[in-house]
Amino acid sequence: MAGYKTDQTRLRHRGKEFHFVSYEGHGANPAKGEAATPAMWFLMRSGHRYAVMPQVDGQEADDRDREFAAWLDAFAFSAPSAPRTSARRRTA
Repeated sequence: MAGYKTDQTRLRHRGKEFHFVSYEGHGANPAKGEAATPAMWFLMRSGHRYAVMPQVDGQEADDRDREFAAWLDAFAFSAPSAPRTSARRRTA
């Protein structure tokens, strides 16, 4: 029986290098209320990992890297949302 092989890749995007690592999926555990998870790609950053997308067997590296870049644009490079302010006026 072949075991899962973790994969790693680095992507240079907008002048910065990003490190992505794949992790094996897990079956559901109803006793703990946990759903099954597929094998996933994670961004490794500052000692943390962030789920990016499911790992697709046989996916071309160029396609995968385009998806990584799109994810980075949407989540790592997106402008933070402005703080919300109340529309109500204060009366004194």
